Amino acid sequence: MGQRGSTELLHSTAKSRTSYDEERVLIQQVKAGDYGAFEAIFRQHVTKVYRQAFKLIGNEAETEEVVQEVFLAVHQKVKTFRGESVFSTWLYRLTTNVALSRLRKRKRTKEVLLDDYLPRFQEDGHHEVRPVFNWENELDLRLEKQELHRLIREALEELPPLDKAVIVLSDLQGIPNREIGETLGVSIPAVKARLHRARLFLRGKLAVSLGYSPS
Repeated sequence: MGQRGSTELLHSTAKSRTSYDEERVLIQQVKAGDYGAFEAIFRQHVTKVYRQAFKLIGNEAETEEVVQEVFLAVHQKVKTFRGESVFSTWLYRLTTNVALSRLRKRKRTKEVLLDDYLPRFQEDGHHEVRPVFNWENELDLRLEKQELHRLIREALEELPPLDKAVIVLSDLQGIPNREIGETLGVSIPAVKARLHRARLFLRGKLAVSLGYSPS
């Protein structure tokens, strides 16, 4: 690494450290009841919280309610934040859990059996129905991008709340399985199992929408 690269790296590291220290000071001020510091924390993180909640909730009105609930919880629970992780990680977990709680309270208009859209296997382990060819090659030809996104959103809404949270956190936000497990309170094997099932379900829904077997 050249001198210029080393200088830029040091500058970036120093800047990150400064931002971390400034945020830590703000957190201490919030803990002491400084409302101005709380507003500063709100301004810094509200956009990220909104985006994260929207990916889980799926509509603007409920997402705004989740954001309000999250920052109310921040105000009430900030004293429990011990600084063992960065504040954004703590806030991220809080947002996920508030959104997941709301998903669980939703009245589902219809009960969807996931097994109806998962591959079926014979006793010898072979598929009961084998597609003649790979229908996935047709996605770009038969579905507009917006239509594909709509189908995926609708399929996500049919997943159980915990399965939806797992696949959104993993596939849409790139969160590692370990962190997903810590956030949702489930084991890593459980995260992997739910993620696998949710992916198969989404694939099966897309297959059915194109007129093919989910197998």
